[in-house]
Amino acid sequence: MSHESPARNALRSILRGNVLWLSVVSFLNDAASEMIYPLLPLFLVGTLGAGPAFLGVIEGVAESASSFFKLLSGWFSDRFRRRRPLVLAGYGIAAAVRPLIAIVTAPWQVLAVRFSDRLGKGVRTAPRDALLAAAVPANMRGRAFGFHRAADHAGAAVGPVLASLLLLVFSGSLRPVFALAIVPGIITVLVVVFRVREGQAPDDAAASGRRLEGDVPADSTLRALGPAFLRYLLVLFVFTLGNATDAFLLLRANGVGVATAAVPLLWGVHHVSKMIWSVPGGTLADRIGPRPAIVAGWLVYALTYAGFAVASRAWHAWALFVLYGLFYGLTESPEKALVASLAPAGVRGSAFGAYHAAVGIAALPASIVFGIIWQQFGAHAAFLFGAGLALFASVLLLVLVRPADRSDEPESTN
Repeated sequence: MSHESPARNALRSILRGNVLWLSVVSFLNDAASEMIYPLLPLFLVGTLGAGPAFLGVIEGVAESASSFFKLLSGWFSDRFRRRRPLVLAGYGIAAAVRPLIAIVTAPWQVLAVRFSDRLGKGVRTAPRDALLAAAVPANMRGRAFGFHRAADHAGAAVGPVLASLLLLVFSGSLRPVFALAIVPGIITVLVVVFRVREGQAPDDAAASGRRLEGDVPADSTLRALGPAFLRYLLVLFVFTLGNATDAFLLLRANGVGVATAAVPLLWGVHHVSKMIWSVPGGTLADRIGPRPAIVAGWLVYALTYAGFAVASRAWHAWALFVLYGLFYGLTESPEKALVASLAPAGVRGSAFGAYHAAVGIAALPASIVFGIIWQQFGAHAAFLFGAGLALFASVLLLVLVRPADRSDEPESTN
């Protein structure tokens, strides 16, 4: 008879199979992505001459366009019972197009590259999350998603450090840094090819009393997801309307005194904070339920955005980026755990697709409106707008998604 503690069994379930290898994949992919992303606002504004409003358009269009592919790929993976090929295609597209930023000469070309990069994200995200949800028992999903997000953020912390080192090597030239992002991208694709596998969770099949995949007709997917899930998507949509691209935070940090050369390091510190809080946030969701954790995270978000509204010194930006990492830790894994809890196993790919699509669709007006408010009324008004919507969404989540929906009740670990 085994006398191992539940905590050790949980850790063993997480540190193997798809959870482990998809975490490695996300580490490598984000290292490649974050070699570019924190420098992109400065490249657009300083080198290519774009303004804050166009920055909002680029990020909003790219994220919203990808939302359609998240929805489609999630449905496709449910319908045809195949998730891994879509994961591979998504990471492959991103690895191929991302380094092309090195050769662009106009803002519209950046939009084209970002659109293609986000298309890859749209193709891979919902099937990947469905693979993660199927890799562990239901009462460990928060921790599994938390571990995955921690690895993702670790890569996002490494990427800016690599970028800063390469900026020293290339005397501050951005284009060689962008080009070298192809190296971790290629390794990402190889790990998916040789390590990630199709999989399913037996407890999901048993609990639902039907096949894990393909058991719900395509024309009844929305009905199968249920009203509680759709209310949850509505609340997420409202919150995201005030959650503009983080590129604005980097622009704000530069505006209050953070030197250009230090911006990648600031972004790296932020991701270290996200990494530290990811597993505790997922564990909290497993213990008390996802909903309270999400509300706490949104309150931290409101506080952080209010802080950016009044920030006036470089150290304010550093402190706020660290605090902003706590918001991610309290929301990323719990939000996905709540999706998995609400959605029947046979439509979980579609559920994750709908979740990411709701967030992505709201990203377009969110970034455009934020950029316009900033340009017309200043950063102070833009960040207070985001903080206010976060507070409103927190109230909506408490009112519209109730414990009686069973969606945020932690499952027994016995």
